[in-house]
Amino acid sequence: MSDREPTVIHTGGGGWAVAAILLIVVIGGALFLFESGYLANRDIGIDVTLPSIEPPAPVTR
Repeated sequence: MSDREPTVIHTGGGGWAVAAILLIVVIGGALFLFESGYLANRDIGIDVTLPSIEPPAPVTR
């Protein structure tokens, strides 16, 4: 039998890179939406007129 060296497999670390890329994409998308006016505070101008409601006449006996 021959002597074999142990095989070491390093895993992990790639998740931080993916998280950083996603964070950059989200921040870039938010800046794009904000600067283009999609997230700006806009006045839509909805006017609602409520009907006038009068109480019923009192009942006399």
